[in-house]
Amino acid sequence: MNNEHILVVDDEAAIREMIVMALELAGFECLAAEDAVSALNLIIDERPALILLDWMLPGTSGIELARRLKRDESTSEIPVIMLTARGEEDNKIQGLDAGADDYITKPFSTRELVSRIRAVLRRTNGLNSEKAIEAEGLKIDPVSHRITANDVPVEMGPTEYRLLAFFMSHPERAYSRAQILDQVWGGSVYVEDRTIDVHIRRLRKALEPFGHDRFIQTVRGTGYRFSTQVCLSESSGSS
Repeated sequence: MNNEHILVVDDEAAIREMIVMALELAGFECLAAEDAVSALNLIIDERPALILLDWMLPGTSGIELARRLKRDESTSEIPVIMLTARGEEDNKIQGLDAGADDYITKPFSTRELVSRIRAVLRRTNGLNSEKAIEAEGLKIDPVSHRITANDVPVEMGPTEYRLLAFFMSHPERAYSRAQILDQVWGGSVYVEDRTIDVHIRRLRKALEPFGHDRFIQTVRGTGYRFSTQVCLSESSGSS
């Protein structure tokens, strides 16, 4: 047994039961909810390791619940995989921007679902080292999910947080967009290069008031790196 509780949130009983059965066969323990209110109660009481969240729910939508969870410090670190029939790129970006860690479009195979869950759990556990990381006054605390610059709180979205956590954990090394995608979003998620660039720009904008945006450097012909060493030939301000 994995001893990992997975919360399945879907208003369609047949789909919910099918997912629960598949996950239990794969060794996971499951919780189930049919709407956002029931899901929130289970999240508070049981604290699942991961949430499978349907986009279309009665009342509060799945994407609004995801935003609410990511805004709350007590639940922001719980990974969320969105389940939806919406396959358009803009909807995928919207789901990822809301803080979802992965995005699966229905119909999907149960083998793919189990594989995605395990990948997200591995990735999340890898970024959740309890040791704080600091570079030139910029500090990220994985336990509290707080970022400070010279002891002043820095506000940013969940995707930008994961980007910064990855970069600060692997400084002074250039990564391609494909490598960043695999490490931060998971290789099974389809995200265009421009989407990664948008999040890089948002991360820089959050760090700019403190002068730390220069640490997120563009490596021409490759991608990006985190470095406290200023490189004059490769401007940090362009993407």
